[in-house]
Amino acid sequence: MVHDALDVIIIIIFDIIIIIYSSSKISSSSSSSIVVVKVVVAVVVVVVVVVVVVVVVAVVVVEVVTAVVEVVGAVIGVVRAVVVLAVVVVVVVVVLVEVVIVVVVVIVVVLIVVVVVVVVVVVVVVVVVVVVVVEVVVVLAVVVVV
Repeated sequence: MVHDALDVIIIIIFDIIIIIYSSSKISSSSSSSIVVVKVVVAVVVVVVVVVVVVVVVAVVVVEVVTAVVEVVGAVIGVVRAVVVLAVVVVVVVVVLVEVVIVVVVVIVVVLIVVVVVVVVVVVVVVVVVVVVVVEVVVVLAVVVVV
């Protein structure tokens, strides 16, 4: 786009040079009013060229600013996505740690219950065995005495 505008500007400048050169050649054979008109036309053309250049530069600047704004928006979107992903990872890690803690607590409680039950059963069995042995001894003692 900029190259096309520069090509047009160069062509217009060459046209102005040709107009001024031809007006100087004509000036020797024609009236000075034609030369003045040609010079005025050349000045108007130069002004138009300057306006076109300014417009082209303004359009290019607007396009560059728009592109920069779009890039900044994309970068902000990527940063947001990374932050959200980091938060999700932290939440998942916290949940996993809590699950592990609960599993460990359940295992410890189950082990404690099993140990208590085994101890109670062993104590009951020992008491029963002692009671039976005492009864047998008492019965044998009674039989021997009688």
